[in-house]
Order: sequence, then structure tokens, then C-alpha cells
Amino acid sequence: MKQIGMIGLGRMGANMVRRLLRAGHDCVVHDIRAEAIAELAGEGARGATLLEDLVAQLNPPRAVWIMLPAALVGKTVTALRALLEPGDIIIDGGNSDYRDAIAQARELRRQKLHFIDAGTSGGIHGLDDGYCLMIGGDPQAVQSLTPVFTALAPAGGWLHCGPAGAGHFVKMVHNGIEYGLMAAYAEGFNLLAQADRGLAARPADAETAPLAQPENYPFTLDVAAIAELWRHGSVVRSWLLDLTAQALHENPTLAGYSGHVADSGEGRWTMRAAIDLGVPMPVLASALFERFGSQGQNVYANKLLSAMRKGFGGHGEKPVDPAAHDIRPGD
Repeated sequence: MKQIGMIGLGRMGANMVRRLLRAGHDCVVHDIRAEAIAELAGEGARGATLLEDLVAQLNPPRAVWIMLPAALVGKTVTALRALLEPGDIIIDGGNSDYRDAIAQARELRRQKLHFIDAGTSGGIHGLDDGYCLMIGGDPQAVQSLTPVFTALAPAGGWLHCGPAGAGHFVKMVHNGIEYGLMAAYAEGFNLLAQADRGLAARPADAETAPLAQPENYPFTLDVAAIAELWRHGSVVRSWLLDLTAQALHENPTLAGYSGHVADSGEGRWTMRAAIDLGVPMPVLASALFERFGSQGQNVYANKLLSAMRKGFGGHGEKPVDPAAHDIRPGD
């Protein structure tokens, strides 16, 4: 049995604790939400309302795992530095910049504290399926936590990637690839959903490009059925496709989604590394900028385009027809 503290009991942190408890490990948990602490305490963990309390309940050498947004990791590490003792280990399992991990490890080493960056993938399904762990840090500290990593990850599901920062670097690239894969699926299914454009009447005016050969686009396709079809034997099958098929089966028109796609930073950091190293990544760049557009960051540019068209040609804006962008389930 290994003892570990967990700070951050969100969707992933709480389920990681549950998986560790199932494996027989002793978990001390902390969160800003008292109800989150109480819930896991009711499942066998030991609750701590303050960081001081969490540290006091851990036997040295202590191991404290942080599962927080990147913006909160730095100040949490600083608070822990004042409470921990030489030989203790801090693990950052969130989506943090690998450059921060390198700097934090360097600073903590001065106090003879260990820092491990553990890029964690698996989402809400990790509780049952296990997580994929990409780990950076001193070999001795990493080795001491083998029982924890083994409990969290399925067979072959964790790797010591290298020194401090390596784990977050690998996870950063992992998420960059994820951006590109998701964008490819989304674009492909969008084209399938629009393949019936030839059946619709199209305005004949100066502001609407004519659809060449509308007879070539008469397909009212069941996009959900196609997603399910591709899950069986297709070369594009994947877990992301499984999730896509499930989402379309449950909600064929994607009602309730605004199309605002967030990014938590990893795509930006991956592009920064690509630029630093001169490594071409056009797919990721396109996917990342598409996310920025979905967040409304292209509204000003699009307004300016309309203003320019009006200026040189007197072109007025056509009102947007929301129905033209609806996803149809097929019939």
C-alpha cells in the first residue's frame, strides 16, 4: 500500500482517487469544495480542508499529487514548498506548460524536494479504463511511485519519458495531435451533413456564389449511421470516432451545442515548440486557429471583411440563416 495526497477533486482528480482506493492505497484528499472532500471521504479517503492538514496526515517521505488547472499549479507548489520536507515529492498531473515543470523542478531541487510532471490522459473514462501517464522527473522519485502509477494505468499505460518536463512535453504533443484528429473528424462529418445542398433553392444574387452542378449534391445522409459504420473495420476507427458516433446517436442534430470550442493551452505550447525547433505542423496550426475562430476571435476580422467589400463594391451583408447550418439526422 502506498500513501498519497491528492489536491484537486474535479472530474479527473476525484476518479483517480477512486481508482487508487480500489487498489488499496491510502489517499488524503483536498479541494476548495467541502462537498468534494466529503464525497470521497465517504468512499474511504481521508479528507483535509487545509493544505497544512493534508501534509500533516501524510507520512514522510510524502507524495502529493496536484490535479489543478495550469493557472493554479504555481501558487499551489509555492504553498506546498513551505510545508514539505527534504525527500518529499510533488507530482503535477494537470495540463501544465513543460517549461514551468523544468523551472519548478530546478527550484524545488534547492530544497531537496522532488518534482514529477505526470501528463495524464483518459478523461472521465479513466476510472474504469485506466489512464495513460506520461512521466518526467528523477528516476529515483519516479521509481518510488511505481505502485501508484501502476494502479492508475492499465498494463503498459505509463512511461518514464525522461527528466523533469519530459512528461508534460509528451502530453503537450499528445494533445496537439488530439486537436488535429478532432478537427479532421469534425470537418469530414460537416461535409457529409452538407451533402444535400443541391436539393435546396439558392438565391440568385450578387452576394451568393452559385452552386456548380447541384445535381452532384443530392445526398441526405444519416451522419450518425455513417459514424457507427466507420467504427467497424474502417481505417479511421478510433476512440474519438467511438465518442463521435455515441454523441450523434444520442443527439443527431447536436442541439444544445454552441460550437464554442475551448483550448486549455497545449495546442499553443506545441506550436511554440514547433516554431522554436523549426518543425512544420500545418495540421495543428489550422486546428488551433479554427478553435480561436470558434471562440469568437475572428468576429472583428469578419466584420472588417464585410466593411471592405461594402467599400469597394457596395456589397451589403446577407443575413445569416441559422437553419442553413443545422445538422440533419437523415431520413
